[in-house]
Amino acid sequence: MPLSEQSIAEHLRNLPFFSGIDEDSLQKLADTLLIRSADRGQTILNKGDVGHHLLFLLSGRLQAVDLTEDGHEIGLSFLTAGDYFGELSVIDGLPRSATVIACEASLYALLPRPQALDLMHNNPLVAEKVFKKLAASIRRASDFRTILGIPNAFQRVYALLNYLSKTSPGGEVIDSLPTQQEIAIMVNTSRETVSRAIHVLIQRKIVEKDLKRLLVRQPEALRNEMSANPTLHAQQRR
Repeated sequence: MPLSEQSIAEHLRNLPFFSGIDEDSLQKLADTLLIRSADRGQTILNKGDVGHHLLFLLSGRLQAVDLTEDGHEIGLSFLTAGDYFGELSVIDGLPRSATVIACEASLYALLPRPQALDLMHNNPLVAEKVFKKLAASIRRASDFRTILGIPNAFQRVYALLNYLSKTSPGGEVIDSLPTQQEIAIMVNTSRETVSRAIHVLIQRKIVEKDLKRLLVRQPEALRNEMSANPTLHAQQRR
């Protein structure tokens, strides 16, 4: 069912990107937004497409991916409700730099490039958010290049888990753990290799599964596994 203009404006109020923008401006933006839905596995953006819109994820979960020279998918990042994406093409007018795929049923909004640029040029709060996200993206890309440079597949899995883990009151945890297939795409290996690597950690009580979370019971041991002798799992190299 199409969203009303009032409900679109309400969605905008809940997006961090638009915080601090006055109501009149929000309503004008709502008038220009297009709302779309995507089923799991559906492609929302294709690498190389022209970037006519800045996009906002209203609900669901997406993954940005790229292709290696030999045709393998590499996961770049996950997007959750409240995130925006597609800003590079909006800023420089060049084709999309990655493909974005829905990991589950999702709802997203498209803001035309002229209105998006107007926001970035004339609203300091919005410009600051864009700058900070671009800086974070560059740092994340550097981190992922380091992970992908590890020759042993098991160690790439362990390095990614260490990268995703966050400190919580109960210790280190990975909330909303990516699926094994998603992890495999992110570290350029097979889902079976990811399954075996995580099974080793569970057997050694380094990590523990808790529904969609992964509890890191021995953070230092996980970091040691990242730098363990690669010949221990040489047969798992891909």
